[in-house]
Amino acid sequence: MIAFIIRRLIQALIVMLVVALIGFTMFRFVGDPVAQMVGQDTSLAERAELREKLGLNDPVAVQFGRYISNVAQGNFGISYRIGRPVDSLLGERFPATLELVIVAALFALLVGVPAGVYTGLYPKSWFSQVLLTFSLLGISLPTFLIGILLILLFGVYLGWLPTFGRGETVDMGLWDTGFLTASGWKSLIMPGITLGMFQLALVMRLVRSEMLEVLRTDFIKFARARGLSNRAVHFGHALRNTLIPVITITGLQLGSLIAFAIVTETVFQWPGMGLLFLQAIQFVDIPVMSTYLMVVAFIFVVLNLIVDILYYVVDPRLRVERVGGGH
Repeated sequence: MIAFIIRRLIQALIVMLVVALIGFTMFRFVGDPVAQMVGQDTSLAERAELREKLGLNDPVAVQFGRYISNVAQGNFGISYRIGRPVDSLLGERFPATLELVIVAALFALLVGVPAGVYTGLYPKSWFSQVLLTFSLLGISLPTFLIGILLILLFGVYLGWLPTFGRGETVDMGLWDTGFLTASGWKSLIMPGITLGMFQLALVMRLVRSEMLEVLRTDFIKFARARGLSNRAVHFGHALRNTLIPVITITGLQLGSLIAFAIVTETVFQWPGMGLLFLQAIQFVDIPVMSTYLMVVAFIFVVLNLIVDILYYVVDPRLRVERVGGGH
């Protein structure tokens, strides 16, 4: 297991370097940050001086090496647009994005897994057909359209929920949270449902297909022949064997939720990292864009490592194969 983790860490380091290089190179072509930082009356000499001060005249390889060296020391640079350290900006926005992702993931799992189990056990019932239709809509409709429809219904027509912002938050030192206020929870409902709708439909259909496949296997027939109750067969044997693909999808989708929360945060003006990234693109704020990409890549790498380790916990066959291969 230790050797496996070490190999994964080495692979993760290589992936992070490649992602940093690709992102840093691509953002060179987004635009000229100096043009966004100065006014129209700024002279060419002043523009040239600012470019030299920011190091934009250096070759890309030199700039990338300097960036990696600074990142290794925990220095992510200064935002061109705001003039503050990038790590401070992302640190302020990260709690909002993480809370939104947590609500979306819990919504997808707590609704998607039971719905998938039900549609797998009772595939021909009318309620299963309703759930499948609902999941099809969740996969087909774009995220921004779901958000707009929710705003129109619950925010405009009914007036039950706020249509933008994060609501009141409580400062807990290193973390400001909306979980401790009523307005914070109200503000989380619509963005959380919007962000988690696609994942809910995906988890539901995955659990349903795995349940239908597992229920046809021989070991389920043997479990029934032993006189086990339906509850023991369905939840003790069948559901447990569907956990591996669910763990895989859930782990990867957590990273996707953080990466693709940009659309949801834009629709609801949620003050998270995604909204900051979009604003950075508009102003060609390269340090913010590069650091955001590194953060997302790091989250994906960590989640993949956790998923790989959970495989060994859930599926004993992998541990047996690893031991057998070692001998």
